[in-house]
Amino acid sequence: MSAIRLLVLGAVRQHGRAHGYMVRNDLEFWGAHEWSNAKPGSIYHALKQLAKQGLLHPYETAPSTAGGPPRTQYELTGAGEAEFMKLLRHALTAIDEKQDMLTSGVGFIVDLPREEAVALLEKRIAALEEWRQEVTRHWTPEQSTPEEWGHIGEIMKLWVHNADSGAQWARGLVQRLRNGAFVMAGEGDRQVNVLPPGTGNPYAEQ
Repeated sequence: MSAIRLLVLGAVRQHGRAHGYMVRNDLEFWGAHEWSNAKPGSIYHALKQLAKQGLLHPYETAPSTAGGPPRTQYELTGAGEAEFMKLLRHALTAIDEKQDMLTSGVGFIVDLPREEAVALLEKRIAALEEWRQEVTRHWTPEQSTPEEWGHIGEIMKLWVHNADSGAQWARGLVQRLRNGAFVMAGEGDRQVNVLPPGTGNPYAEQ
């Protein structure tokens, strides 16, 4: 799955209704253009494609008072809400996706109820532990030491290391969530704007 869909849907969702420049500003402020494919052209293309697929509803606004062209604002449809939640749950549990998918999911984890977020992360931990067992049980050469595997053994070490470190991180987040970290869905109001009103994006191109 593509992280750009989750990022764009999530950015629109947190504003309620947003135009392309707002979405781009948010994603650039998060640095998403550095760790994902959320480049300006990809963002605007994704907005149009998601609207064509019925996941976003477009609204054309009046031209700006400065004389600029009208901007199209977007809002999630019912299908868009369902797609966002599906992508978010997938991002937090799938261990075979690129890192940008998990990063995007963590960025929107507060849009889930606390118990569901914990359950999804525990599912991720279980999948990582199962993967680690598979590597050590089936793919590790028997009756030999790691030194005898040569450079191929480094692949197994890398997989085991990634599984261990990924599970350790997820366990830590689970504990923080259980200790009350963050304002999760259904727990009250929270600030949804990435940038305070009137604040320029320090990462945006001049």
